[in-house]
Amino acid sequence: QLVESGGGLVQAGGSLRLSCAASGRTFNTMGWFRQTPGKEREFVAAIRLINGGTRYADSVKGRFTMSRDNVRSTAYLQMNTLKPEDTAVYYCAAANNLIQSSMASEDRYAAWGQGTLVTVSS
Repeated sequence: QLVESGGGLVQAGGSLRLSCAASGRTFNTMGWFRQTPGKEREFVAAIRLINGGTRYADSVKGRFTMSRDNVRSTAYLQMNTLKPEDTAVYYCAAANNLIQSSMASEDRYAAWGQGTLVTVSS
């Protein structure tokens, strides 16, 4: 089970931190995806829990940072310099044994959270 938290309303240029707490099954990769109405879900970021290796979508590089706390089985997404186009429902996902090129593929993720809404006002 994955439970997200931390979404909300923020002005453009502001920051938010999303959290994703995992329980039950053990995973070694966690990711964040986002979706806006009428669009397909898109990859945002992912992290390997064993070594902290990350991958980011080009649209968030330099602004978003993903981290993890293995003791708490929690992954975080620090979002800085937010833009109105970052407005979306953000979903946490978890998987095992993804190679680097697969970390952005949502069909490789076995577990999903319920989503948390992030709204960035202009």
